[in-house]
Amino acid sequence: MTLLIFIVALLAAMAIGTPVAFSLMFCSLVLMFHLDMFDTQIVAQQMVTGANTFTLLAIPFFLLAGELMNAGGLSRRIIDFALACVGHIRGGLGIVAILAAVIMASLSGSAAADSAALAAILIPMMREAGYNVPRAAGLMAAGGVIAPVLPPSLAFIIFGVAANVSISKLFMAGIAPGLMMAIALLITWLILCGKMDVKPLPRADMKTRLRASGRAAWALGMPVIILGGIRFGIVTPTEAAVVAAVYALFVGVCVYRELKLKDLYHVLLKAAKTTSVVMFLVAAALVTAWLITAADIPGELGELISPLIERPKLLMFTIMVLVLIIGTALDLAPTILILTPVLMPVVMQAGIDPIYFGVMFVMNTCISLLTPPVGVVLNVVSGVAKVPLGKVIWGVAPFLFAQIFVMFLLVLFPQLVMVPLGWLY
Repeated sequence: MTLLIFIVALLAAMAIGTPVAFSLMFCSLVLMFHLDMFDTQIVAQQMVTGANTFTLLAIPFFLLAGELMNAGGLSRRIIDFALACVGHIRGGLGIVAILAAVIMASLSGSAAADSAALAAILIPMMREAGYNVPRAAGLMAAGGVIAPVLPPSLAFIIFGVAANVSISKLFMAGIAPGLMMAIALLITWLILCGKMDVKPLPRADMKTRLRASGRAAWALGMPVIILGGIRFGIVTPTEAAVVAAVYALFVGVCVYRELKLKDLYHVLLKAAKTTSVVMFLVAAALVTAWLITAADIPGELGELISPLIERPKLLMFTIMVLVLIIGTALDLAPTILILTPVLMPVVMQAGIDPIYFGVMFVMNTCISLLTPPVGVVLNVVSGVAKVPLGKVIWGVAPFLFAQIFVMFLLVLFPQLVMVPLGWLY
């Protein structure tokens, strides 16, 4: 009964257009009435306590690092580097998009920001070269969603806080799945571009490649510093976020000199606005998480799916399908914050490794950024590339299916995630 009240209250609030954070707070109040423990002080106390976590400081600093990276010219130099390396290959601009998406993912961790940067720079070039523009826009969107899977990932930080698991391990465990997603996109793109009549770019000579590599060296050094620092225990993920922000600021202002001091106010303001939205959502969700535990909703859910507890792979398959469906209506962060406290006890009871589950769960929610009607990344690419949303949805379809295939491949073979984690951590 409690589970039904939770679902109905949440869906009813969202159905009338209430923002997700306020829907979660309304759901919390309904649960308190049902449990006969109504007290507004609980809401305020849990919101403050939940947000007052050292680990969550990584969110504003990684968001700031991403804004500084885009404003400081790091994104442009990464794309120029990829163009010099593989732009001459048939379908090369698409390969550039995938390579640049992987490199940029290791800098910002934001799917929307990476997709927007890729689309803004590469779509005009692909349009001029004769590429199928909706298909190219779909590739930009699919490449962008790799960002929250590869470290540093805001999604892993949110999941790690909500599930109380190691964020450093989540970061390392996300590397292999993120690269597999990129490989799946590459294979799909090479198959599709064989049917396109496009002209490749002229081959860059060695001097041009060396110049592009030199110009991008500072940008390429950022993921090495972040991941190397975390891997060898020099910094925590939160400290790595601070290092990333300072590094991006230094490179943008002092090295590339594209980021002017007068621009800092707007960069800081944009990062602060994004941070406020994310942190308010996290605080509201942690109130709901506390009440979910108090109401023993995971226990009720465990009873419903008890036949699957003894079959972990079937349980994972069922959860992945459920999350994929829910992701069509919810954004990445709300999906993680709402479902994590409900699913984690069930997953632990089934003996599934929480790090493995976290990677698969976040990967699923990232793929859901490509599914209509919400499809945040689809809307971003549609606006930036000036391509109707319906055509972008058509264009992204083969890449979406390729990434879903990778996800279910990892459900069947968990060692594809856990063995590389053992090597890296």
